[in-house]
Amino acid sequence: MNALSSKSGAAADFLCNSHGFSELLIDANKQREHETSRKEAEDKSRLPALEAAYTCILRELGEDMDRQGLLRTPLRAAKAMQFLTKGYHETVDDILNNAIFDEDHDEMVIVKDIDMFSLCEHHLVPFFGKVHIGYIPNKKVVGLSKLARIVEIYSRRLQVQERLTKQVALGISEALQPKGVAVVIEAVHMCMIMRGVQKMNSRTVTSTMLGVYLEDPKTREEFLMLSQSN
Repeated sequence: MNALSSKSGAAADFLCNSHGFSELLIDANKQREHETSRKEAEDKSRLPALEAAYTCILRELGEDMDRQGLLRTPLRAAKAMQFLTKGYHETVDDILNNAIFDEDHDEMVIVKDIDMFSLCEHHLVPFFGKVHIGYIPNKKVVGLSKLARIVEIYSRRLQVQERLTKQVALGISEALQPKGVAVVIEAVHMCMIMRGVQKMNSRTVTSTMLGVYLEDPKTREEFLMLSQSN
């Protein structure tokens, strides 16, 4: 009887804890759904104006807007632009979502070759490449996938590469308060390939160093060496 009572009590505790965990999940999902619904409602309300703007642009370029291939192009272009600039509606706090953990680790953490796509704010054409991130924790670490999400927040906006590099570094620094942050971006700019000087093989490299990466040449050199190695 004692064994049965013990098992019954354990089962009751498990069900109780599971119920509490389920409530937390439901609350978190409701909050995310609310934010998503609000964002979708805002996007939907702006679609007609964006669609009309693209219609006007295409018409002024001399296109026949009754042509079959262009009938839905303004709407598709408007939705694409909203997706490519969705970072305006997101913040670092939103995506970290309690993914910062106490950890007694004070050695360098590097995540490299993060794919990045953005739009040049000067010509509204893409630039894309790789992002390398390093930081030295100050008793706190972050889920590694969140570093890539921080890159996406700032790259899904109208950008210049120099500002993007600094925003990623500052976003990580403000969230984690680490001993140092280093960010290097290597990118190809279609505004230099498709138009203008039309240099096919040009690449642009930018960097931002904060904390010990700025102050200590050896730490900076170690990051640059590790981030560039295969």
